[in-house]
Amino acid sequence: MNIGSIKQNEAGIFVGRIATLTIAMTIALREVHSANPKAPKYEVLALSAARAWVQVGALFELFSNGTGEAFLNGKIEDPSLAAPLYISAFRQEDGSFNVVWSRPTRRRDLASEMAPKTDDSLPPLPGADETAGPATQGTEAGLGASSAEHAFGGGEPQEGGRRQRRQRASEQVEEPETVS
Repeated sequence: MNIGSIKQNEAGIFVGRIATLTIAMTIALREVHSANPKAPKYEVLALSAARAWVQVGALFELFSNGTGEAFLNGKIEDPSLAAPLYISAFRQEDGSFNVVWSRPTRRRDLASEMAPKTDDSLPPLPGADETAGPATQGTEAGLGASSAEHAFGGGEPQEGGRRQRRQRASEQVEEPETVS
């Protein structure tokens, strides 16, 4: 959807307007001079209410896969915006740019798409083919020894457990002798 245009003025500066239902701004493009090939081609500046230029984004030069034509692509970001405004600028025959808005598409993860599809179900538990019982619990099932009071498998209390302490305490109490 076309939301604006940018034209070069007499001073050689690209200036234009972007207008949507909620945004109306005057913008300018300032060329970026960098040796870094990944640097943006232009910084996007917007005219604030105080009539000062504020940097709000950047445009990168890309090339069409089909035709090889160059175009600009980037975003405008500002705290007053609910979300970034993703734009592309296409050069026209008269040297101006048409500014087009686009909703960003979700980036696909190519590596996960190329990976073989697997079953999302869980693998069987160790010993699942055996009947449940003491043999499939505890160390025999590969779960390791338990330090819990009753070892979860119904075994005897571990040494030092509460029940043994209680038992020892009750053993210390002398029981009355019975006379026969």
